[in-house]
Amino acid sequence: MAGRGSGPDFVEALARGLDVLACFDRAHPSMSLTEVASAAGLARPTARRLLLTLVELGFVRSSGGAFSLTPKVLSLGMAYVGALGLWDIARPHLEALVARTGESSSMAQLDGSDIVYVARVSVPKLIALRVDIGTRFPATQTSQGKVLLAALSPDELTATLAERSRAGLPPMIGRPPEQLRAELTEVRARGWALADEELAPGVRSVAVPVRDGAGVVRAAMNVTVHAAETSAERLLRDHLPLLLRTAGDVSAEWAMWQSRPHVEISPDRSAGDAAG
Repeated sequence: MAGRGSGPDFVEALARGLDVLACFDRAHPSMSLTEVASAAGLARPTARRLLLTLVELGFVRSSGGAFSLTPKVLSLGMAYVGALGLWDIARPHLEALVARTGESSSMAQLDGSDIVYVARVSVPKLIALRVDIGTRFPATQTSQGKVLLAALSPDELTATLAERSRAGLPPMIGRPPEQLRAELTEVRARGWALADEELAPGVRSVAVPVRDGAGVVRAAMNVTVHAAETSAERLLRDHLPLLLRTAGDVSAEWAMWQSRPHVEISPDRSAGDAAG
């Protein structure tokens, strides 16, 4: 369920509607009214009203007493990505990187204690985990997550690590907080992070930061390989330099995109210009 606010302007109905959308996932692509109500922690009549509203808005479809999301839900996330301008800038660079390495590459951003994938170019290889746009993983178990966590201030890091993961994966066991903080300090100093079968067996990746025009780390980019095919040494020797160059190019182009002049033309002015 979505977090509950305490401010005077908090809209409970909106939070409940988001709870309903968040109920659907790969394991539950279609649910009955009762299942949605239970998953969202809502009374059945409340869940029914919210579902029918979402059906009318086009975000949910109803068939045979079951409800499921429609592709229109993607517009919510893509509006965010589009507003950043990051995906349009990154896509050709990711494609070129994948063509050179023969390995999948992704971009992710931090959401609480998880990373969320915002861009991906993949190659057809067997790997332990499926990754799509919107997939989330615990940040501490991924190379991209380590890069993003390393960019936080000490207070921000403490608050972020205190949040519960919503990735649905069991937490990694065996790494004390002091060890994690020491690793993040090293990541910050050297500018890249390695995750060696920490997320799943056979999954090895290296990641580097992507910065905005102010130099702030806003995303992370990685190269992912199958551990049985590519050693950590080869990953760092052959792929990391290409990844660093690609992320640098994306950061530079994104900075130029953000600094472009914004011109707003009012309807009255545009009509006048057309008439003239």
